[in-house]
Amino acid sequence: MQFRKIILFFLSTLLLLLLPLIAMQFTKEVNWTTIDIIVAGTLIFGAATISEILSRKIKNPKHKITLIIAVLAMIILVWIELAVGIFGTPLSGS
Repeated sequence: MQFRKIILFFLSTLLLLLLPLIAMQFTKEVNWTTIDIIVAGTLIFGAATISEILSRKIKNPKHKITLIIAVLAMIILVWIELAVGIFGTPLSGS
């Protein structure tokens, strides 16, 4: 059963990564490099795997939902940072 979920996570990640690959064929505005695809795949697969582990280990439904939301929020924040760099960019000026 665990092996099937890993395969499902892997195939789902691949399907999601096909979206930017297809978009790059039709527009110049989507311009992902190989590193971008690897990092995005790692984030997506990692989020799915961590969420699955948390859902198995944590029994309290409220704690489970809270931790999974926290994992997803962290993944989204990392994705935003990598996309536009809003957290680590120092303000220019004096």
